[in-house]
Amino acid sequence: MARVKEAYETITYDIADKIATITLNRPDRLNAFTGQMMLDLIDAFSKADDDDDVRVVIVTGAGRGFCAGADLERGAGTFDNRERGGAQDIEAHRDGGGLVTLRIFDMRKPVIAAINGPAVGVGITMTLPMDIRLAVADAKIGFVFARRGLVPEACSSWFLPRVVGIGKAAEWVYTGRVFTAQEGKDAGLIHYLCAPDELLPKAREIAGEIADNTSAISVALSRNMLWKMLGADHPMEAHKVDSKGIFSLGQSKEVAEGVTSFLEKRPPKFPGKPSTDMPDFFPWWKERTFS
Repeated sequence: MARVKEAYETITYDIADKIATITLNRPDRLNAFTGQMMLDLIDAFSKADDDDDVRVVIVTGAGRGFCAGADLERGAGTFDNRERGGAQDIEAHRDGGGLVTLRIFDMRKPVIAAINGPAVGVGITMTLPMDIRLAVADAKIGFVFARRGLVPEACSSWFLPRVVGIGKAAEWVYTGRVFTAQEGKDAGLIHYLCAPDELLPKAREIAGEIADNTSAISVALSRNMLWKMLGADHPMEAHKVDSKGIFSLGQSKEVAEGVTSFLEKRPPKFPGKPSTDMPDFFPWWKERTFS
């Protein structure tokens, strides 16, 4: 597949071999998060989600850091929405990191975080709705909000306990301490520790395993099933969705190709495109309206 690059102000967006790589690109500020980065990330994730030539998204950082959190260049007024010219009403304000993580949550494509250095504040919370997290062994991580007089953002009070459990989430959030990637791995936050020169190759290896061997339709359905079922109150909710998926895909060209390629001992060539070929029951959930 030909390499495709698109220019943004705070990130780079690169497609090759069915993998989109989003690189946070403010290395002089350790890729600190800004309002423009929020807009760039939301646009890039939407672009990747709508592109049938993209099967997996990798997110990493330029330079020696992944993301140092919010850019504090404005000093004490950094988080004062009034000074930034944002919404003046508490009900109207929406956290920028949360808008990014909600977009990732709704993705039909798997997202892999390749954490190449410090990941602090929104630099780590933005990765929580990503599916697989890799980190260099010396990366430092911190949910430092209480040390800045803030609270967790980017929907992390929902995501973090689901990823590592309420006890570890509480310890990290209440102390605000910075910890090692090894501690993150021990708690289940990080899935693989890598040497710096092995990080992106490992991320691409995992992405390639998905892109080359699986049905885009199956993965899109499976990703939404796994994430959406975190809020279900009974396994019957999963059973109903499972049953619809098995019924619908059982009649499809996806399953026909998957079974035939297995029997013929050849790589599969799945025909389905998430942009046009999702089963009729998708989405099975009702979109909620929030004020």
